[in-house]
Amino acid sequence: MTDRVRHRFNSLTRRNFLTTTMSIAGGIGASSLISSSGARAAELKTVRFSEAVHNLGYINLYVGMHAGIFKKNGLDMQVSAAGGDTQTFAAVLGGSADFAIGDATMAQISRENGGPGVVVGTVVQRAHYFGVSKTLQPITDPRGFKGLKIVTSPEPNTNYSVAKRLLEKAGLKVGVDATIVPVNPGTEIAAMLAGQADIAIAYQPSVAAAEAQGAMVVFDFSSYIGPFCNTGIMVLPSTIQKDPEMVQALVTSFEEASRKTYADPAFSKEVARKEFPDLPGDVVDKAIDAELKFLIPAQSVVTKEDQWKNLMDMQIYLGNAKGSIPFDQIIDNSFANKAVASLK
Repeated sequence: MTDRVRHRFNSLTRRNFLTTTMSIAGGIGASSLISSSGARAAELKTVRFSEAVHNLGYINLYVGMHAGIFKKNGLDMQVSAAGGDTQTFAAVLGGSADFAIGDATMAQISRENGGPGVVVGTVVQRAHYFGVSKTLQPITDPRGFKGLKIVTSPEPNTNYSVAKRLLEKAGLKVGVDATIVPVNPGTEIAAMLAGQADIAIAYQPSVAAAEAQGAMVVFDFSSYIGPFCNTGIMVLPSTIQKDPEMVQALVTSFEEASRKTYADPAFSKEVARKEFPDLPGDVVDKAIDAELKFLIPAQSVVTKEDQWKNLMDMQIYLGNAKGSIPFDQIIDNSFANKAVASLK
């Protein structure tokens, strides 16, 4: 995080944090993507749910939607894409969303600066990023990034963070030995294909779509980093206190949906095709195959200590977070543990 951005996080009130992070999106507004039904059943609890960006890392969310799992548990999910990690948590802080999924470091930063935020589950358990290029050969040593232009979302989005840390741990100085080119989230592949960079750090289904255009995966961040809380379910303590039944229903739904995602790959592919109808079906199928092969969607909603440690180690190293909030104070696994017990 640059000094300018760090100063913003450290000095903002909750209201200013919302306003500033929403403006960072570069004009990408929150837009409704999917809902459980056109007409809400009166008996269902409406849940305002914000996802950072619409992508197949969140396939367990979409499986739960299309399989009717959230509905079965009494929830009418109203899902919108915020345009990035800071924006999705800002929606929770500002009261326009009950829950958000994105980089859970946002909750950590909020807590470290005296604000609210709790993580009640994991949605993506590995870094769901791949280095994609049309000109490079596979990179087996991170020092192979020397001299390259690398396109990612802007900091503090996670693909920027994992790229910066990889470079620095390889002894490469950003801006000198390698260049990071930030673009709006979701446009990384297009920027690389347009020649703005040698390699894009991107996620599915954009990666599979790029492969269909002659690009290839040259680096796998999921294997490089290992267990990693790439995406967490973030909520305010006041929401937990006000409606613990809603929180439990949501977390239980994610646990069931995560299991179904892996148990029924054919259904996961069917759902993915519906969520990304503009992409060829075989491209979407390949994206899901990669997601499951590399164990990217969470297999369980329970947040594990090694997943959180790897996230915090990276963010502390980069100066984005201090890591001063203990695991059991920022992570509330009580709902996830109940979900696991109820589904045995």
